[in-house]
Amino acid sequence: MPTAIIVHGGAGAWDLNSEKLREAMAVCRSAAKLGQDLLSCGHSAIDAVEAAVRVLEDSPLLDAGIGSYLNAAGEVEMDALIMDGRDLNTGAVAAVRRVRNPISLARRVMDGTEHNLLVGAGAEAFADSIGFPRCAVDDLLVGSELERFLALKQQETYETIEIFNQPGAMGDTVGAVALDINGNLAAATSTGGTRKKLPGRVGDSPLVGSGGYADNLTAAVSATGYGEALMKIVISKRVCDLVEGGMNASDACASAIQLLEQRVSGLGGLIAIDASGNIGFNFNTDAMPYAFATGDGSISSGR
Repeated sequence: MPTAIIVHGGAGAWDLNSEKLREAMAVCRSAAKLGQDLLSCGHSAIDAVEAAVRVLEDSPLLDAGIGSYLNAAGEVEMDALIMDGRDLNTGAVAAVRRVRNPISLARRVMDGTEHNLLVGAGAEAFADSIGFPRCAVDDLLVGSELERFLALKQQETYETIEIFNQPGAMGDTVGAVALDINGNLAAATSTGGTRKKLPGRVGDSPLVGSGGYADNLTAAVSATGYGEALMKIVISKRVCDLVEGGMNASDACASAIQLLEQRVSGLGGLIAIDASGNIGFNFNTDAMPYAFATGDGSISSGR
């Protein structure tokens, strides 16, 4: 079976003519290429999505890992989810601090504990107990985000959803899904949340079925957007259910985004690969940088 991978750099109010968006697309291409190379060498889908998301987390342009948005207290709290479509194994962390690559910590939760989700101080204690690399807060901060935090402190009426409406406000959340040579699917999603969120706020990203889902019988999905809306319709599992009902990945993503709009007036985006290897993506925001490849074919990208 031909391998496939698709990644996204976050749905949101990107400036369509900005250099930042072009750079974000380039980062997505790099992430997809790394995932493609691993899949071509026989690595598993779960390895490919973890590696691809690490590339996205390491980019200061995107809201995950380095460059994550600051919460209302000026702290960086991150969420991540990884899921293996072979056996539905899942690992996730939420509201975790001082971790450069939350997706890899989520992988360690999946592979090394009997749990699916660890949060806050518990997730950090687990990281320390296994010698997982920690970083300084300053390592995650991007100067422009610190400036925005200081400005937003003066705006008492600011609402977290505004990032999806303000022109040039970029996006949120990154993710990857992949299909390996053995027909196994996997999904990974990572985020710094949304600007000026309350400390301890957890969005859709680390929630199985909302921020992502993977099942070899149907599809692998990663979601991005306004988490409070996405989780209400369990959007990633919804895509898988639509595939089970006969849709391909592309149609299922379009149908789920339509439901997001109609049912909860939500804003967001999706990427998916179904069990037949069909790639899908859809969004209702200004842009969502993405990149994908099938087999050893060239990397395609868009916004």
